[in-house]
Order: sequence, then structure tokens, then C-alpha cells
Amino acid sequence: MLLSRFLVDQQIRYGVVEGDQICSLEEDFLSGIRLTGERFDLEEVFLLSPCRPSKIVCVGLNYLDHARELNLSLPEEPILFLKPSSSVIGPKQPIIYPSVSQQVDYEAELAVVMGKTTRRVSATEARSKILGYTCGNDVTARDLQRKDGQWTRAKSFDTFCPLGPWIRTDLDPENLELRMLVNEEVKQNSNTNQMVFGVDYLISFISQIMTLFPGDVVLTGTPVGVGAVKPGDNLTVEIKGLGRLTNWVKSEGI
Repeated sequence: MLLSRFLVDQQIRYGVVEGDQICSLEEDFLSGIRLTGERFDLEEVFLLSPCRPSKIVCVGLNYLDHARELNLSLPEEPILFLKPSSSVIGPKQPIIYPSVSQQVDYEAELAVVMGKTTRRVSATEARSKILGYTCGNDVTARDLQRKDGQWTRAKSFDTFCPLGPWIRTDLDPENLELRMLVNEEVKQNSNTNQMVFGVDYLISFISQIMTLFPGDVVLTGTPVGVGAVKPGDNLTVEIKGLGRLTNWVKSEGI
């Protein structure tokens, strides 16, 4: 099942994507799947970020090929950081290049969307708490990350967390091809089987620290090939079975 959040006739709606149409729901899919009977063509709606998380929990250095690229040792435990909900945008919305940064990087990632309140669960229990998966881009002001010596400012600018285009519920996250294209040129090309810590373990690990609520997002790390962007670039995260998340980069104040 593909779950979406979209704008039509100036109203935010929720729906189930079937082919080239969206079947409208009575309310947020986190409250249940109840169809209204209305259908819209995908071409006549504007897709929004598929969820509105209270927080985005991110995992650093979680791909074997990325660690080798940086010549870094693998972490003994997941390295966690947060992005604020105000950083979330949807497909075809601009990523704003902040004037205080001289290096903004893309990071293609598999995003996990929680479906149930999750606290202190085992890895075996974790999968049952997940609603589904979507594409994510952990946009980062790399120069500010180096300057600050920690990651909050660099990761938290408005528009620095594109998500979409929808949430797929029936997917195995352990063996998915993942790519980043900049102006349709492939820059990252890997597979989620390169993760140091798998999805179930990550959910369990995070849940020992903080409660995950329905709609919260876990970004599971980025593979080899991270690089810089410039205003005017088009960025596309492509994950097999999930589709394509495309955004464009825009200078601040333009």
C-alpha cells in the first residue's frame, strides 16, 4: 500500500495511491484507512511530505561503503542526532541554500516512518511498530558541521529534510537499491544491505532512549558518494520500490 499526503483545492488530504490515482481518506492514515470514495489523478494534486513527524532521528556513519570512503572505523553503537520537524519539506519543493554556509551536501537515505508509539521494544518487536518507508535527503551544511564540532546547526535549517513521495507499507528494507542523482547524474549508488545497523536494530536502540510516536521518522544513514550542491541543482533520491523524491536547490532570499 502507498500512503500519501497531498494538497487539492487548497485542502490538505490523505490518500492511498493506486496507479495514477489517489483514493482519498476520511482522515490521517495513522487513524485508520477509511476511504471517502473520491479519487484524484496524481497530475491534479500536489504531493506534500507524506507525514508530519514530531522529530526526525538520524543515524550517522551507518554504511560500510561510506565508512571505507572516509577511512573511518565502524561505530560500536549507532551514532544518533536529531533534525527538527521544521526542516521537513515534500517533493518538488525548494531546498533553501542558507547564506551563512559555503558548502551544502546531499545525503540520500531510506526513511522509516513509525506507525505506533514505540518505547523500549526489542529488535524482534520493532518491525510491528513501523508504518512504512519513504525516501529522505539529510541535507547538511558541511562547513558549519566542521566549524561547530557538533551537528545541530548544520542539519537543522528549514527545508533540510525532504521526504516523499509517499509511504510504502509492504516493503522489506534490508535489500533496497538506493541512488542519488544530481541533475540526473548518478552520485550515490548503493544498497541498504550495506547498513552497519539494520532497521529493526535501529528502532529498538532508539526506543531505549526516547519514545517514538506515530509519524516520527528515522533516517537510517547515507552511503558512499556524498557531495556538494549549488543553487539551481535538481536532487533526486531514488529507492527501488519507493519511487523518486526530487527537489531543487534555491539561494536564500531569491
